[in-house]
Parts: sequence; structure tokens; C-alpha cells
Amino acid sequence: MTKTQALRLYGKGDLRLETFELAAIREDEILADVQTNGICMSTYKALQKGPEHKRIPNDVAENPIIVGHEISGTILEVGDALKGKYTPGQKYSVQPSLLIPGRERDAPGYSFRFFGGHATKVIIPREVMERGCLLPYEGEGHFQASLAEPLSCIVGGFNAQYHFDVGSYDHRMGIVEGGNLALLGGTGPMGLCSLEYALHGPRRPKRVAFSGLTQSKLDRAAGLYSAQHLADLGVDVHFLNATTGDAVQALMAASGDEGYDDVFVFAPDRDLVEHGGAVLRRNGCLNFFAGPADTEFRASMNFYDVHYNDHHLAANSGGNTEDMRLAMDLMAKGRLNPAVMITHVGGLNCAADTIARLPGLRGGKKLIYTHRTLPLTAMEDFEALGETDPFFEALAEITVRHAGLWSNEAEAYLLAHAPKNEV
Repeated sequence: MTKTQALRLYGKGDLRLETFELAAIREDEILADVQTNGICMSTYKALQKGPEHKRIPNDVAENPIIVGHEISGTILEVGDALKGKYTPGQKYSVQPSLLIPGRERDAPGYSFRFFGGHATKVIIPREVMERGCLLPYEGEGHFQASLAEPLSCIVGGFNAQYHFDVGSYDHRMGIVEGGNLALLGGTGPMGLCSLEYALHGPRRPKRVAFSGLTQSKLDRAAGLYSAQHLADLGVDVHFLNATTGDAVQALMAASGDEGYDDVFVFAPDRDLVEHGGAVLRRNGCLNFFAGPADTEFRASMNFYDVHYNDHHLAANSGGNTEDMRLAMDLMAKGRLNPAVMITHVGGLNCAADTIARLPGLRGGKKLIYTHRTLPLTAMEDFEALGETDPFFEALAEITVRHAGLWSNEAEAYLLAHAPKNEV
């Protein structure tokens, strides 16, 4: 028997950090540890809705599930039927959208009693292997593999874009290479990583408008990329505050008054959606990337432009396994750095409170180290905390050397020096 500590959902608003025994694995299962898990807004929504959520089982009160789906860890033990396919010691991540025919509700972090990201050890069920969703990771460290899942959603969003020639019914999938791209409401973690992917992914625009509502967040985003780096990439990036002046006029000016081939909206905000529609050029595609909690959320669209200017919509909820494989490959090769998403780190002890308060917390992605006990801590606070705590003093020094971003070096230091959980 293997003991684990895990954050389990029992119902609406009911998360409990508990220690319990895992059964011995069956021949078609894998025992693994979890090292890191990123906190997603989807987990907050699951907490708010409980069994009313489309993926949470109706009997969750009797059979609680482990939450968290941005998972990275190490394989510990392989069932007999899987030996030769997977090896103890392998690092892994998981594509949580299993897409099991007839069981579309099932997903890690939502549906399984013994498998989710907020745990020290888990049993990976056969469904994950059957669907090819257990993905070995060859890169350094764990945090990047945890962020492969949200990055795969971004890859999927870029792949879901489509364009066509007048008179043709064949869709060209993906953003327009060398085109104009707008990322609206993009100062959250998904928007920031979308900018990273736009700049360093396989298909690059010539212009990007990146808008947000908070100047300090825009300043942080702008500070991630030097003018020389953007010039070397050949991409003209404009950082725009959507609260000052005429937002549509500013967006059009940033496009050279051409409008945009591709627009992404990262917040369920009616004004952002309508601004996005207003700046589409002919044959432009608007991707409503944000997942609204309000089932009645609506925004208007100009149907004259739909009919005569070929404006159209796209959206996606998550990426597929191939999207995630591409994300992991680009990270392992050093082409993409998803650390732009991370603003806070903490231990498993703070995960429940962080999930419950997530919408009101400042910053971007909150990364949990499941085998450590650590308060949720903003990276921007490392320096001040370091005045009295050598642990944070060292993390501050490492972070400065990595341009203010989380890094494999910072992760290694945290794992070596942060207090360990008892389990």
C-alpha cells in the first residue's frame, strides 16, 4: 500500500486536503508521483459548481475526486501489461482531454478518484494509456511539463483559426503567416503565453496588437521582450491599454489601418468581443478563447460583415494530444518558454485556498509544488522577503538572473531547500 496526500473535491465549495492509502496498481495502471501542478481557472469553476459541473460525477460526495490537471511528475511503478511501454524514472505530463467515446465527461482532475494533479502520488488509470494521453517529457525540470497542458490549449486555439478564398470551400487552418494578429484582454497567463507562441511558434504574424485593462500588467508583458529581439523576429508588437481613448481606433492604428486577420479574445467581456469583431479585416477570424461561467453570456456581431466581408468565428476548449506533443517538443528544444505565465509558487498546503480565491488573486499562473510546504508567494515579493529569509533571498537572486522569470534553476533550488510534506 502507498500513502498519498491529495486535495479532494466532495461537492460545491468543498475541497479537503487528505492523507489516505492507494491500492496496489493493477496490470494496466501506473503508480506515479506528482511534482508540479498549475492551477487553472477551470478547477475554480469545478469547485463552484460541484456535481453541477459537466465533468464532475454526481456521486462525488461519496466518491471524491482529486482535482488538478496541469500535471508533471515521475513514473514510479509500471503494471505488468504496460512494461516496455513506460519505464520507472520517466518524467511525464498528461493530456487531460481523454475524449473517450460515450464518456466525454471523464477527465483527469475532474472525474477520477485516484488521479489528479494536486497530490503527492497517484494511480494513472488505463483510460489515460488507452487514449495515448500519458506523454513522456524529455526536457529539464518539471514546471514546463506542467504548463504543457495550458500551452496545448493555445496551440489548439491557433490551429482552430481558419481562412478561405472566395469561391472555395476549402479552409486553410491556422493563423495567417505574415498577417495581423490581435490578442485582446491578453495580460493573463493564457494571453501572455499566446504572445510567446505567436512570436516563437511555427507560424509568425508580422504585426501583433496586445491589449489589456491594467497598465502594470501591460508593462510586465512589454518588458519580457526587448526591442532588438522583436526586430530580429521581424514582428511589430503594440501594447495597448484598452481603457484609454478609443480602443477600436487604437487597434486599427496598430494594424496600419488594415484590420486583423486573426483576433483572440481572452476574457468573457462583451466590449472586448465587439471590439474584436469591429477590427477584423476581410476573411478575418475571431477566436473567443475565454470560457464564460455565465451560460447566458452574449455579445453582438455585425452580420453585414459576416455576409459581405466573410467575418467568422472560432473557439476551442482545450487542445488535443498532438497539440500537447508539439508544445512539449518546442519547450524541450528551448524554442518556447512558458515561464512567462508563472507569477506565484506555493506548496500543496496552500492549493485549496488558492483555488477558492483564484479570480481575486493578482498575477498570472500559480504553480504548486506538491511535495513541499510553502505559502503561495508572488515572485515579485521574493526580494522583499529575502531581506529576512535566506530562502527567498536566493530565489530572488536566481529570478533576477533569469530576466524575472521562473526557471529550472529556481525549481531545483526550491526542491532542495523548501520544507517537505510529511507524506
